[in-house]
Amino acid sequence: MFGNLSDRLTASFNSLRGKGRLTEADVEATVTEIRRALLEADVALPVVRAFTAAVREKAVDAARSQALNPAQQVIKIVNDELIEVLGGATREINWADRGPTIIMLAGLQGAGKTTLAGKLGRWLKGDGKRVLLVASDLQRPNAVTQLGVVAERAGVDIWAPEPGNGVGDPVQVAASGVEQARAKGYDVVVVDTAGRLGVDAEMMDQAIRIRDAVAPHEILFVLDAMVGQDAVNTSVAFRDGVGFTGVVLSKLDGDARGGAALSVRGVTGAPVLFSSTGEGLDDFERFHADRMASRILDMGDLLTLIEQAEKTLDAKEAEDAAAKLAKGEFTLDDFLTQLRQIRKLGSMKKLLGMMPGMGQMREAIEAFDDREVDRIEAIVCSMTPAERKDLTILNGSRRSRIAKGSGTTVQAVNELVDRFEQAKKMMEAMASGGMGGAGGPGGMPGMGSLPSMGKHSKARQAPKAKKKGKGGKKGRSGNPAKAARQARQTARGAQDAPAAPVAGSSFGLGQAAGGVAGAGSTGSTAGGYGIMPGQQAAPAQSQQAAVSGGDDVADAMAALPEDLRRRLGL
Repeated sequence: MFGNLSDRLTASFNSLRGKGRLTEADVEATVTEIRRALLEADVALPVVRAFTAAVREKAVDAARSQALNPAQQVIKIVNDELIEVLGGATREINWADRGPTIIMLAGLQGAGKTTLAGKLGRWLKGDGKRVLLVASDLQRPNAVTQLGVVAERAGVDIWAPEPGNGVGDPVQVAASGVEQARAKGYDVVVVDTAGRLGVDAEMMDQAIRIRDAVAPHEILFVLDAMVGQDAVNTSVAFRDGVGFTGVVLSKLDGDARGGAALSVRGVTGAPVLFSSTGEGLDDFERFHADRMASRILDMGDLLTLIEQAEKTLDAKEAEDAAAKLAKGEFTLDDFLTQLRQIRKLGSMKKLLGMMPGMGQMREAIEAFDDREVDRIEAIVCSMTPAERKDLTILNGSRRSRIAKGSGTTVQAVNELVDRFEQAKKMMEAMASGGMGGAGGPGGMPGMGSLPSMGKHSKARQAPKAKKKGKGGKKGRSGNPAKAARQARQTARGAQDAPAAPVAGSSFGLGQAAGGVAGAGSTGSTAGGYGIMPGQQAAPAQSQQAAVSGGDDVADAMAALPEDLRRRLGL
């Protein structure tokens, strides 16, 4: 939702990165870009004016101090002001001292109150609370039925004495639900109220009577984050009519401009307590102003990601997988288990969006198909337990069978196997060295344990072959006399050189069948290192013949007439 705003704000900071100091002209240009970005995001005009005025004042003070790194200064100022606009410090729910805590939901029709009641009930249940949902929306068709389905999926109880569809008194239902909660010992009561397509007196009067009947500890105004500028008028009408103590933003995963989230706190003064980020019942989280500001400025939200991982992932299975990885026993079965745990966190797009700097890859993230994870799981599930344990047994026929079983191609199977093997080797190298150990094998500093990485990697690589001349052999002259002289030198070098190594002598294993081979041996054991199987060292006679042949050529050149030698350049 904040993608466009994030891109515009990031672009406004780029012009400051190459500057040594911050000037007032730089501040004015940056504030102008920020104002345009906020207005394009449908942020309310009073909020934009207050925001830009605060940023300008603090940025000018920073410019007068002649401090360095202008971009980071402005980013910090904008981040602090965003946190303030979004609500500042996170406020806890006003819990009741005795009896059940009563939470009343209010808002327009279509904002998502009924679904949000189930999400809130599930979230409170996960926090150890016993929750009762009260169906006081008797106006909208099938609202009571919908709340019953949502309550069943969320695993909480519901109080619905009236069928709804225009039948029954919503005020009486709300009051009786609170009495039922007190009698049965519930911890929290969530009252779902009716909405309208627009703000009218009848709806406000009904909400006020329910408020007076149940005396809620929290009145949460459910605001559709996609409504734009109209969020200001709606929130002000509910604030002046019913009054509310907190705001819940629904549909925060939409592709609208997101100005409502930045406007409601500045206009109403009520903090945003929760946000709904998807259609699932688990797509519900506490709203943290500092984390949302980090997302908008493309600095990620690792704290929320860690909290979700702690709630969802099995710590014991993660420890076992890490131990197997360190021992080199990590198989595709373990990989499949980890993949299924990660999928419990939500969509890959959502997880990647919480990583810092991912705003620069937004198009690639949006183009990512979550069904690719399904294909990977299908490929692994199409393997036998033996194949998952040992990938070396995967021959062509097995890979073809796996591709047919998973509905993919052999190429996809090969790519998965190759990526898994590469990732496994890398993780094993990192696990064996640990995070410390600056000089030990496999240590993280310099990544010295990984192939072709680290500051000493050049010393472990084979030397580059020297380029040969145009004639093929190095230094081969076209002059016959010089060529003959070079041939003699080459032959003498071969004669003076030591004999060829015996098979395996480079590894200290140069024993022939009859004992240890001598330095002057001409034979070779099959499979020797440096001499191919069946190959023998060149006899000394051939080397002597080469030397004598070179001398004969030189003598013949010297016997030529002087004029002919001069013409030939000899």
